Amino acid sequence: MRSAADPAAQRVLAPGVSRREVWAWAMYDFANSSYTTVVITAIFNGYFVAVVAGGQAWASLAWTGALAVSHILLIIIGPIVGAYVDLRANKKRLLLVSTAGCVASTAALALAGPDTLMLTVIFLVLSSFFFGIGENLIAAFLPELAGGDSQGKLSGWGWSLGYVGGLLTLGICLLYIDWATAQGQRAQQFVPITMWITAAMFGIASVPTFVLLHERAQAQSPGVDSGIVRHSAQRLLQTLRRAHHYIDLRRFLISMVVYQAGIQTVIALAAIYAQQAMGFSMRETVLLIFVVNITAAIGAFAFGYIQDRIGHVATIAITLAGWIVMIALAWAARGPSLFWVAANIAGLCLGASQSAARAFVGVLSPPDRRGEFFGLWGLAGRLSAIVGPLTYGVVSWLSQGDHRLAMLITGSYFVVGLLLLAGVDAQRGKRAALHCVDLSSKPR
Repeated sequence: MRSAADPAAQRVLAPGVSRREVWAWAMYDFANSSYTTVVITAIFNGYFVAVVAGGQAWASLAWTGALAVSHILLIIIGPIVGAYVDLRANKKRLLLVSTAGCVASTAALALAGPDTLMLTVIFLVLSSFFFGIGENLIAAFLPELAGGDSQGKLSGWGWSLGYVGGLLTLGICLLYIDWATAQGQRAQQFVPITMWITAAMFGIASVPTFVLLHERAQAQSPGVDSGIVRHSAQRLLQTLRRAHHYIDLRRFLISMVVYQAGIQTVIALAAIYAQQAMGFSMRETVLLIFVVNITAAIGAFAFGYIQDRIGHVATIAITLAGWIVMIALAWAARGPSLFWVAANIAGLCLGASQSAARAFVGVLSPPDRRGEFFGLWGLAGRLSAIVGPLTYGVVSWLSQGDHRLAMLITGSYFVVGLLLLAGVDAQRGKRAALHCVDLSSKPR
C-alpha cells in the first residue's frame, strides 16, 4: 500500500484518509476471519457433528439449524442496527460491543462436548450473531475510506488480509492439534483449546481497528436515545417503501441471496463434505482449508483490482462461472486429486465474490444511509446462509447421507444467481444512490 501522500494513494484513498487507518480497518477482516475459519469452516463444525451431536443422522441438520437461528436474528435486527448507527454515527461503538460479544461466546464454545448439545447451540448462535453484526458495521466504513472508484481495491485488500488472519489462527491451531495428538489426546480435549486460541486472536488483532479507525459520519438524530430504536425501524421501513428508487440494488441483493446460498453452503459444510464424502481425516481437512485460504487471499486481492477495471457486475459474473465449474469437479471427484483442484477453485472464487459484493453495495449506497444499506447487505447474506446450508442438510438427511447429491443441488444456486445478475445495471444503480441523497434531504 502506498503512502497517502503519493498521487496514486490519494486516488485510492478518500481525502484525509491515511494508509495507517486503512490498515487498521483491514485488520478487522484479519481478526474476524479467525472465527469463520476455525469455528465455521475448518475445526469446530466437524467436531460439532462427530462429538457434540454424536455422529447422528441429524447431526448436519442440527449444525445448519443452529446457524440458521443466528441468521434469522440477524435478518430481524441487523438492518435496524444499521439504520440506528446512521442516525447516531456510532458504528465504532457498536462494533466494539459486537466484537466483545463474539470473542466471549467463542471462548465459551470451549465448554462443548458430549451431552452439551443445547449449551453448545446457545453459544454457537450468540457467536454467529455477534460476528454478523460486526461484519455489517465494519463494511459500512468502506465507502468513507475509498477514493473515487476504488472500493473494489480496498475491499480486496481487507478481504485478502482477512484470509491471512484466518490462516495464521488456523496454523496455530493445527500446530497445537499435532502436538496434542502426539500426546495421545482426543478431539474433545484439544478442540476446546482451539476455541480459546481463536477468541484470543480475534480480540488481540482487532485492537488496531478501535485505536486508529475514525468515525467520519455525522449524527443525523442528535439528542437523547428515547425512541431511537423505533425511529431506526421507521427509517428502515421508509427505505423499503422507496425501494423502487434502488432497483439495481434490489436486483443485486436478490441475486446475492441466491448465489450466496451456494457460497454459505460451501463455507459451512466444506469440512463435513471432505470428511464424509471424500474420507479426509481431521488433519487432512484442516490442511485443505489452510491451502484454500491462501488461494482465497489471492483471489480477493487480485479481483479487487480487476473489479475496479472491468466493473462490478462482470467481476461477480466471472466468479459465479468459476463456482459452477468448482461444483461440477467436486461432484465428479472420486479421489483427492480432483477434489483438491475443485477446492482451490472454490478458494479463488470465495475471496473474489465476497469482496466484490461488499464493494458493489458500497457503490450502490447513498452516503447518509451506508450503515442501513450494509445492514440490508447483511440481511441478504444471512438469508442465504439459512437457505443454502439448510437445503444441504435436508437433502443429505433425506437421502440417507448422500453428500454428493447435496453438493450437486448446491450448484443450482450459482446458476440461478448468475441469471439474476444479468438484470443489474451498475451505472444506473450508482446514479440512483446519488439521486436519493437529494431525495432524502427533502421534507417528507
